[in-house]
Amino acid sequence: MGWNITKKILAGHLLEGSMQPKEQITIKVDQTLWSDLTGVMGAQILESLKPEKLSANPSVFYVDHNTLVTATETSDDHAYIRSASQRYGAYFSKPGNGVCHFLHVQRFAKPGQVMLGADSHTPTSGALGMLAIGSGGLTVAKGMLGDGFKLVTPKVMKVNLIGELQPGVSAKDITLELLRILTVKGGVGYIFEFAGAGIRTLSVPQRATIANMCIEMGATTGIFPSDEVTRAFLKAQGREQDWVELLPDADAAYDSEIEINMSELEPLVAKPHMPDLVCKVREVGEVKVGSVFIGSCTNASYSDIAKAAKILKGKKVHKEVDLTVGPGSKQVLEQLIAEGVLADLVASGARILECACGPCVGIGQAPPAQGVAVRTSNRNFPGRSSTPDASVYLVGPETAAATALTGKITDPRDVVDVNSLKNIVEPSEYPVDDSMIISPADVKDPANVEIVRGNNIVQLPERGPLEKAIQATAALKVGDNITTDDIIPAGSNILKYIANIPKFAEYTFCYTDPEFVSRAKRLKSTIIIGGENYGQGSSREHAALLPMFLGVKAVVAKSYARIHKENLFNYGILPLVFKNKEDYDVLEMNDVLEIDDVYDQVDKGEVIVKVLNKKLALTALVEASDYDKQVLKAGGAINYLKGKMQ
Repeated sequence: MGWNITKKILAGHLLEGSMQPKEQITIKVDQTLWSDLTGVMGAQILESLKPEKLSANPSVFYVDHNTLVTATETSDDHAYIRSASQRYGAYFSKPGNGVCHFLHVQRFAKPGQVMLGADSHTPTSGALGMLAIGSGGLTVAKGMLGDGFKLVTPKVMKVNLIGELQPGVSAKDITLELLRILTVKGGVGYIFEFAGAGIRTLSVPQRATIANMCIEMGATTGIFPSDEVTRAFLKAQGREQDWVELLPDADAAYDSEIEINMSELEPLVAKPHMPDLVCKVREVGEVKVGSVFIGSCTNASYSDIAKAAKILKGKKVHKEVDLTVGPGSKQVLEQLIAEGVLADLVASGARILECACGPCVGIGQAPPAQGVAVRTSNRNFPGRSSTPDASVYLVGPETAAATALTGKITDPRDVVDVNSLKNIVEPSEYPVDDSMIISPADVKDPANVEIVRGNNIVQLPERGPLEKAIQATAALKVGDNITTDDIIPAGSNILKYIANIPKFAEYTFCYTDPEFVSRAKRLKSTIIIGGENYGQGSSREHAALLPMFLGVKAVVAKSYARIHKENLFNYGILPLVFKNKEDYDVLEMNDVLEIDDVYDQVDKGEVIVKVLNKKLALTALVEASDYDKQVLKAGGAINYLKGKMQ
C-alpha cells in the first residue's frame, strides 16, 4: 500500500522510532509558534535555559490574544516577549499585525514541514500541507531547542470531501458537520487528512478554517495536500518559492475514513456550551441575540468578511444587536479598505476591531449577564466569552451577518439572495508588508539586548523531583469534559497576571469552584479527581502550572485530552487513569489518598492508590512512555532540560 501525506512527512522528519502502531516516535521540528498567552512562558524558559541558538527556524512570537491593554501588566508582558525574542533569535510580530495562526499561514507556514505551536489551534497551518501540532509551551521549547517532538505514532483518518459548498454555506459548516458526527472526542489519537475531489474547490483560508477546528474533535492535527490551490495562494503571498507538491499516493492507506458531501450541507450552528452540539440553523428555534462577532483565527479572511459585508450592504444592523468585526491580519484589513468593503461594514453599523483574537478568548465584547452571543470563533465553553453565564453559539460568517440583521439566529438563505456571494473569492495578489515583524536579521547585536522586565514578570516557579511517596487530599472532584478554560479562565482582567504566577493562581477553578484555591492552600498537598476528557480545549499550560504551584501532586481521571496530559507531565504532576472507571464513583472530596513506592509503580505503569479514610485501595494506570516517565521523575520538563543541557 502507498503512503498518505502524514506518513510521508513523519518519515521525512523521523529521528527515533519506526512508526509502528502505538510506538512512540521522535520527529524533527522545523518551526515553532507562540502567542502572547504562552509567549511569556516561552520567554521565561529561554531566560532560564539561555540557549546559544534556536534549532527551529523560524520560531515566531505573536502578540495577538491580550492586546486590549488596560493595565501596565499587559504592556510589560509585550515588552518582555519582544526583548527576549530579540535576545535569543526569534521573530516577533507586533500587536495589531494579526492573529497568530492566520498570520502564520500567510507569512511562514511551508508545505511538508513540521511545526509545533504553543496554542491548540496551531493545526491551522495544515491548510498548506504542513504538519502543525499544538502542544504545551515546555514541549514546544524542547522542539525549539533541538530535542524534537515525541508522539505516539498517530492513526490517520481520511476525510473525503466530495461535492461543492453551496452559496450561503461556509467551510465552518464542514467542521460543524464533522463535530456533529464525531463529537469532541471522536478524533482522539488521529490526524485528519483531507482528500477527495471537493478539496479543489476550497481556498487556503477555507482549508485553514477546517484544519483549525480538528482540535475541537480531539485530533492531533488536520492536514490538506499541497496542490495547485496551495501554490496559487503562496504566489499571491509572494512566497511561491516555498511551494512543493505534496499529495498522497494513489493507493495510500488510512486507518479509517469518513465522507462529507459538501453539496448537501446547510448552514449549521453549535449550541451552548460545546462545539459538538450541532443542528441546522433553521432548526435551532427562535433564539434572540444581543451580540455578533465575525473574526478569530477561524473566520477572519478577506472572503469571509467580504461575504458578510455583501449581506449587510445597504442594510442596518438590528437595533438590539452589537456587531463587531475583527480582520485576521493587517494584510486582510488593508485589502478590505482598498476595496471599500470596510466602508460597507461601517455604514451597516458594524464596529471594527483590531486584528487580534479579542472576543474569541474573552478579551473585549463580553456579553451581559445571561446574554446570548453568536460568534464565528471555534469554542463556546462556559466562561469562554468572559461572562460565566452567557450562551455562545458558533456559526459561519454568512449566518453571523444574517443574524446581525434580524436580531435572531438566521439562515442567510432566508434574508438575502446568496447567489450574489458566488463571485467573492480570495485575491490573486495580497498586499505584503512585513514591517510589523521584527526578524533576527533586524537585531545587530542580540547578545547585548537588554531583557525588559516589568514588575509583573516573576521567575517561573519550579518543582523538585517527583516525590517517592505521595499523600494528598482530594481537593476537587469534577465531571466529564472539563476544559482548560474551566481550570483557568481567560479574559483581560485575569490574563494580565499571566506572567505573575502567584497572582494568576488565585483564579484557578474560580468559576468551577471558587473555594478551590483557599482549600488547596490549606491542604498543601492535593489531588484532583476528573471524569472523561479532562483538560480538553486550549493548550494553556497554566492549567497544569497553576495547580502545580498550589500543591496538586496528581490528577486521577477517566481519560485526558492529549495536550493537557502532556502539560501535566511537563510540570511534574502525576496523571493517573482509573483502571476501572467505576472507581470514579468511589472517590469523593476530602478523601485522603496515598501512593507508596511511586517511582517503582510509575515504571510498572500500574499504581495502587490507597484511600486511607475509607480503608480501601484502587488501581490506576500510568499511560506514559519511558521518556514521559523521565520527565515526570525529574519534576517536569524544565528540570529535565537543564539536566540534559548540563
